[in-house]
Amino acid sequence: MEHKPYAVIDNSAFPIVKVSFTGEKSTDLNFHHYLKALKECYSHQQPIAIIFEASKAVTPKFSHQNQQANWIKENWTLIQNQCQGTAYIIPSLIIKIALKSILLLQKQPVPYKVFSIEKDGKDWLKSLL
Repeated sequence: MEHKPYAVIDNSAFPIVKVSFTGEKSTDLNFHHYLKALKECYSHQQPIAIIFEASKAVTPKFSHQNQQANWIKENWTLIQNQCQGTAYIIPSLIIKIALKSILLLQKQPVPYKVFSIEKDGKDWLKSLL
């Protein structure tokens, strides 16, 4: 069975890292790969800012929302020390609700904002770097 990614991570504009959700439903395998790739963004041990582009995102299973919250908790210090902020590009109300549920389970250690337009999110992140 072919593995379809839940998200694709682009480091080409480092220190701004773009995480684009593909529209694939979350599975145990693709969500595991997503969280692993997300942690690898911190391997440079330099300040970063992350833009989560979620215009194609589908709501992850609750178990995966919980995994995301646990991932934040487990990597709290790493995120706090290196990430300057996160911008979420979320035009969908349903995905905004999913983000809120994740952040209710576990707050973020860095500033974040939700935007409807990617350019606005990038501009905000640039102001933090």
